[in-house]
Amino acid sequence: MLLEKKNLYHYIFLIIISLMVIFNGGNFNLYIQFNFIIVSIFFLVIVRQKNHLANLKNIILKNRSAFIFYSLFLGFLVFQTIPIPIEWLNVFSPEKYEILSKLEFNGKFHSISLNPIGSYFSLLNYLTLFLYLIIFKTLFYKKKNIFKFYYFLTFAGAFAASVAIYFYLIGNPDFLMIKNITKSAATGFFINRTVFSCFLILCFFSGIEYLKNIDKYRKEEENNFFNKIYIRFFILLITIGIITSFSRLGNFLFISLIILYILKELFNGSKKNRFFLISLILIVIFDVLILGFYFGSEKLIQRYSFLHSDISSYSLSATEANLTKIYRGTLAKFAFIEFKKFIFFGYGGGGFEYLFKVNFINLTTNYASHAHSDLIEFVGEFGLVGLTLITLSVMSYYTNKKNYLFKNFLLLYLLIFILIFDFSFHVPIIQLLFILLFSINFERSDNFK
Repeated sequence: MLLEKKNLYHYIFLIIISLMVIFNGGNFNLYIQFNFIIVSIFFLVIVRQKNHLANLKNIILKNRSAFIFYSLFLGFLVFQTIPIPIEWLNVFSPEKYEILSKLEFNGKFHSISLNPIGSYFSLLNYLTLFLYLIIFKTLFYKKKNIFKFYYFLTFAGAFAASVAIYFYLIGNPDFLMIKNITKSAATGFFINRTVFSCFLILCFFSGIEYLKNIDKYRKEEENNFFNKIYIRFFILLITIGIITSFSRLGNFLFISLIILYILKELFNGSKKNRFFLISLILIVIFDVLILGFYFGSEKLIQRYSFLHSDISSYSLSATEANLTKIYRGTLAKFAFIEFKKFIFFGYGGGGFEYLFKVNFINLTTNYASHAHSDLIEFVGEFGLVGLTLITLSVMSYYTNKKNYLFKNFLLLYLLIFILIFDFSFHVPIIQLLFILLFSINFERSDNFK
């Protein structure tokens, strides 16, 4: 029996996301281009359907202000990328003009962006994310489809974790398009342990939300019992994946997320949630403690012992770091200092890598393409103009939404830590999952407490 067309669209959408997971979270230029093309084609197919087109128009009308501000944001990214007269550059980005003057640039045109190619792909990525959100809100607006999405993410996390665990046990050889630079931890399809763990945490979050609400909103389903068993098994694999990543940030967020869920259920006072609370406690006891020690939690504990060096690095100057080693704190301080030089219009997507190469030319033992603080790096890339536009877009989108939900508080908690202490939010799959999970507000079908 052939799949219904509407269900087929759902599965195609999920397959497209799966491809992002497999190819390093979509975090390289070739895939960003491919992703944009395939999502654009899928979007055009969707809008040809009358029912989907009507749904799309309704979404845009209800969120008109958000879409206008986001369109202006995309236009600003175009402005950063396109060549403008050198005389204009001296007005919009004096620091960039000074850099070109030192290089004795004789051309008549140049872009505001320090890395025009990187900014071009950054523009493609943000445009693709916009299309993803529209397609998602068009297709996944019913509660049963939301649960389908939660189930898919949990399965995707379990699959990625299984692959990562297997390759970790055999020594992490290079595979597909991934050159594994971390041999001592599970990273799977991802090149970085922290990005991998952040992805798994979002998958874990999806699994927990599925378990919390499935009985209340899908009572008519006969296979709920087996689905819950599958989800629990998926969560087990995800837990092992997070532990074996040995990511300090990832494991901290994982444990704290479980604690917040437990506290929520303890103070909720509902006897109906007692089984869920017990399940979460078992996750802590069995998954974290038993499996943690089995898979080598001493490595993770040892990595936490190095925190003092990372903290003390915030007191290092760029000169000191240039003579020794680049630390996270040094990168964050450096990125903040450089942001002030490009305060209004930013230095464009991918510009930090250029700044690093220019300012640390004598450092041969370290390389940094990101500031290890997305919050500071985004401010540097977009400047106050771009940051204002994207902030207004997000605020407009959530103005009329029922967003005061515990699950959205948890997502915000995760997002703040990731933005401050890592560069995971620069990876397309992490950006996408946060956008889609935040967009699930159930305003048309249900209202999760």
